[in-house]
This record gives sequence, structure tokens and C-alpha cells, in this order.
Amino acid sequence: MKSYRLSSFLIALALPFTAAAQGDKPNLPWADISGQEERQVVIAAGTPELYNGHPTTVLMEDGKTMVCSWSNGHGGAAAFLAFSRDGGLHWKVKAAPAEWDGLINCPSLYRLSDKAGKERLFVFATMDTGREYRNMGYSYSEDGGRTWTRAKDLGMPCIMAFTSIIRLENGDLLGMYHRGFSEQDRNPLRLWQSVSHDGGLSWDEPVLAGEMEGRSPCEPCVFRSPDGKTLICLARENQRKGCSLFMGSKDEGKTWTTLREAPWGVTGDRHVLRYLPDGRIICVFRDMAPLSPTKGHFVAWVGTYTDLTYGLSGQYRVKLLHNYAGWDCGYPGLEILPAPSSPPPT
Repeated sequence: MKSYRLSSFLIALALPFTAAAQGDKPNLPWADISGQEERQVVIAAGTPELYNGHPTTVLMEDGKTMVCSWSNGHGGAAAFLAFSRDGGLHWKVKAAPAEWDGLINCPSLYRLSDKAGKERLFVFATMDTGREYRNMGYSYSEDGGRTWTRAKDLGMPCIMAFTSIIRLENGDLLGMYHRGFSEQDRNPLRLWQSVSHDGGLSWDEPVLAGEMEGRSPCEPCVFRSPDGKTLICLARENQRKGCSLFMGSKDEGKTWTTLREAPWGVTGDRHVLRYLPDGRIICVFRDMAPLSPTKGHFVAWVGTYTDLTYGLSGQYRVKLLHNYAGWDCGYPGLEILPAPSSPPPT
């Protein structure tokens, strides 16, 4: 039996399955490990007065240092920063640096490097400019998160900041996010993208990347095909019509295919996706699949690239955490940690 450390969870990939209800949509076996508290690490517990929500994580180069940030309140200030030096087992929580003042709503962390190899740790978030329609802003650190630059307004209207940034073949960075068509036209939501040529310090004028009549795609998750030749964008559908949506690009994001429905099993909010060492995909998200027995909870989907792009079911899903809040759960970070080294032979 193979197992992989995923952030602060240890998920065994050979699990006792429960058959999902059969019907027009539910079509996957699933396992429930949400009650196994020994697999869980609480980074920051909430209270009746404190809402900790919408975390993202980043794994540093050493394969064990992790950084996490999240909001205080739904869409609230980017208020917290936490560090783990042991792959997510133990955490030290700090208040966000003063330089983040003005950054709100789902801070997203990224390790980005420029074409000369200079690496910086970025946080992107919405920036409160005092207007009803806010812009994207960022701050960055050149010393692993110890010190940060003052938050900068990028002048790009947004609801949430980049939910995916991916490196292009030429070394540029492609960032994707969602908003309406203009400051006056916020609905339906559409997918937008921008390119950075200098490692994330500046960004081109955003362009529309994807829209679908009668739907509101948002929170794009972008990843490459196994051969590296195709970009796939998986998106939440915010009007709760059918399944999540996805599109593809074979020219490094210059053009995208028409958005279409993704498989039922990956229908949810704020997808984060990684390739496992054996080539399969794991994707974590808040489950919003129609008729799902785990709807509203925090789940993982396991399958292949072919499953996802050809509309196949996938292999199975895992209920990771139970949602007691009733309406808001599961904005995830997901990191694949290096396999532990084998002990020397005796």
C-alpha cells in the first residue's frame, strides 16, 4: 500500500470505499476519513468572535518549510501568517506584517522567480482602495517571509486575486483570476488573465480568457498536461448550475477552448491540484457536486489526466473534513511532501 504525505494530512490511498448513490450524476466510490483526528493538525482554531478562513499554502525549496496565510472573516483582512518547519506537523502563527495593510479577501501565496533565477515569496490579494470595486495588490519577501515590501496596488480590478500562477515556456508567468466584465458589470463572472515578464513584479493589462453564457466561472486552477504541451484551467461554477467548468490551451494561454463541463467528481469550489508521484492527480476542494453525499464538505478527488479531460469519473473521492459551519468550508492549500528517506540497512 502506498501512502503520501499531503500537507498536514496522511492519506492512505488504499481505503475502504463506500459506494456513492447512483443516479444521473453521482458516479464515484468514496471514503470518509474526516473523523480520524489523528490525521489532522489544527493551525489556528476559530472562536465565536474569530473566523479563520480561506487559507493558501506554499512549500519552500527545502521540502519541509511551509508558509500559510488566511483571512480574518469572510473576505476580511489578510490578517495571519503561519510557518511550519516540519512539513505541516507544527506551526507558529503570527499576525500579518504591517506592510500588508489594505490587503483583504483570500490572500494567495506563491514562490515566483524571474528569468535570472531570483526567487521571491509573494502574497496577492484584493486591495482595499476605498472604492466599491477593488483592485488586486501584492507584497513580496526576498528572505523567505521574514520581511515584506509595502503592499502595492496593481490597478487591476478584481474580486479575488490570482488563484493560479503558472510559468510559461518562455519563462514568463501567467496569472489567472475572475471578475465581471467591467467595474460596472460584475455579473456573470468571467475568467481573466495577465502575464508578468519580470517574475511577478509587474503585470500586463488583463485580458478576458473565458466566459460562458448563463454560467459564472471563477477561481481558476491552471495546470499542465503530463507532456507539458497543454494548459488546463479548471474553474468553479458560481451559479450552481450543473458541474464545474474547464478549458484548455495549446499555445501557452494565447487562446483557450470553449468552456465546458468538467466531470461530476471534481465539481466544487477553489480547486487546488497536484500530480502524485505515480502520475495520478489529486485535487482538493469544497464539494458542490449535485446530489453528492459529501456536498458542502472538504474533499479530495483522485484520478488521471485522461479522466479529467475526457469527462470520465476518476477513481474515487475522499471526505477529508466535515463542514459544521453550514455554508463555508474548504478553501485549501495542498502540498506534496518528499517521501521520507529510508533508514539505513542494519
